[in-house]
Amino acid sequence: MVNNKKEICKEEPCVDDYVDWRDRPCKPGKHGGMHAALAILGLQAFEMMAIAAVGNNLITYVFNEMHFPLSKSANVVTNFVGTVFLLSLLGGFLSDSYLGSYRTMLLFGFIELSGFILLSIQAHLPQMRPPTCNMMSSASKCEEARGLKEFIFFLAVYLVALGSGCLKPNIISLGADQFRKKDSKKLSTYFNCAYFAFCIGELIALTILVWVQTHSGMDIGFGVSAAAMAVGLICLLCGTPLYRNKPTHGSIFTPIAQVFVAAITKRKQVCPSNSGMPHGSKRFVLHHNVSIESRGDSSLLHTDKFRFLDKACIKIQDDNRSNESPWRLCTMSQVEQVKIIISVIPIFACTIIFNTILAQLQTFSVQQGSTMNTKLTSNFQIPPASLQAIPYVMLVFLVPLYETTFVPIVRKITGRDSGISPLQRVGVGLFIATFSMVSAAIVENKRRMISLRDPKESFSIFWIAPQFLIFGVSEMFTAVGLIEFFYKQSLEGMESFLTAMTYCSYSFGFYLSSLLVSLVNKITSSQSGQRGWLGDNDLNNDRLDLFYWMLAGLSFVNFFNYLFWSRWYSYNPSLMGPQGGPIQPKRSRSSGNNDDIETG
Repeated sequence: MVNNKKEICKEEPCVDDYVDWRDRPCKPGKHGGMHAALAILGLQAFEMMAIAAVGNNLITYVFNEMHFPLSKSANVVTNFVGTVFLLSLLGGFLSDSYLGSYRTMLLFGFIELSGFILLSIQAHLPQMRPPTCNMMSSASKCEEARGLKEFIFFLAVYLVALGSGCLKPNIISLGADQFRKKDSKKLSTYFNCAYFAFCIGELIALTILVWVQTHSGMDIGFGVSAAAMAVGLICLLCGTPLYRNKPTHGSIFTPIAQVFVAAITKRKQVCPSNSGMPHGSKRFVLHHNVSIESRGDSSLLHTDKFRFLDKACIKIQDDNRSNESPWRLCTMSQVEQVKIIISVIPIFACTIIFNTILAQLQTFSVQQGSTMNTKLTSNFQIPPASLQAIPYVMLVFLVPLYETTFVPIVRKITGRDSGISPLQRVGVGLFIATFSMVSAAIVENKRRMISLRDPKESFSIFWIAPQFLIFGVSEMFTAVGLIEFFYKQSLEGMESFLTAMTYCSYSFGFYLSSLLVSLVNKITSSQSGQRGWLGDNDLNNDRLDLFYWMLAGLSFVNFFNYLFWSRWYSYNPSLMGPQGGPIQPKRSRSSGNNDDIETG
């Protein structure tokens, strides 16, 4: 059977152990490729369209309809978005361990759809919301949503969060699974296409859908989001016969836990300086080749980083221990995968401040725009949430230009298939992000001074457009670079989970935003005896500009922190091609060539 597989691989590109939706072996030319990825990109666009329309205008609904105070409303939104991305870890785990990406997407796609439907029902029925009240009027004391009304709202919102969170990493990983890892150029193109689909979904959500929410009611707007999600699921189903699906092998955490348990158990052993080193009266060797417990058909080469973990694959050869438990003896590939996971954590952590900035653009910047002159003409006003569409209008043109012009030019200079490396791309984005907050702070200071001097004086909403434009360019570099980096650094069987770590960065960024808002309010109120920088429902009485300056400083420091960790990070050589692109890891060359190394 192995010989037959080798003969097939010689005739056509090997599809490894991937299967179709009926768990039958995939056929080259029939399964996978861009034609399969297009159906997944359709879901990406429509799902993003649905949730962006809700998430980006949710603060307006929570403030005006649920009657939560402004700071609480901002925290509700950031906690919602943070939960969406945190739950991506659950989606990645279930996918890699038990369900597979396709089945996970179907299950949680319908859960997300049910959340949109419930949200639109609540927005439509007056008895499910507090009585209508003007929150902007200081004379009005509006009734805040409590009891059943509050429960229904949070149930609907977190059904959406659960569905979307578990869906997101699998959209990326299932699409990338349609290509082989060694096809670095095609993978890089796919990630750019995925971001382009993301931009299209965001653009439509922030223009058409937000306009519908503003002028036709939030119930109609939420209903349109539900319809968009349904169309996205139809796109996913249409591509069912074409997908390459990776089989699951049980919990992905078991091999990781085995490494730590084995390393701790053998902590007193001395790591050999080579693969076969005598130690006392016993012989110790590093267990290189992939055993039945390993995930996938590939192995990772040994690296010197985190050498204490190498003790997990020290094999003690004597008459009493001929066969050691997997909890005492791990393969080199298991150990190296754990090393990769530990190594990417600092890179992951450096993007949290970046996503904290994103949280401000979806909360306070929207509220900032609502206090400005939103008239485009005498008869047409711009919904404040639609300002977030400005960068995506630009990116719809900029992303294809990046792929067709920038990448080929830089490729000739660097020799990399993707032009610049994923880590370089992330660094460029983090540097640019700082200037988004600088622009936001300058504009907010000017807006506040004008409003305090003369409340009737007009200040155009387009003044806050630069902060969205700058961040949009930053996101094009950082978001795509981070996803590409994490996917290419994963071993077979852990793609969805490692991809989910990129979304987890969004989660921590939004949670950090909520924490910063609370801390800033507490610290500044204790110093001045007032409500604090962000303690009032009126931005004219708040000091949002100072909050933006603080974030700009944190972002600038974070960039230099990233430079340190990106220089510290080293790629596993078995995941790198001659130009720095990933290749399919090969089995250890030492297998069968050295008596000291286990071969079976």
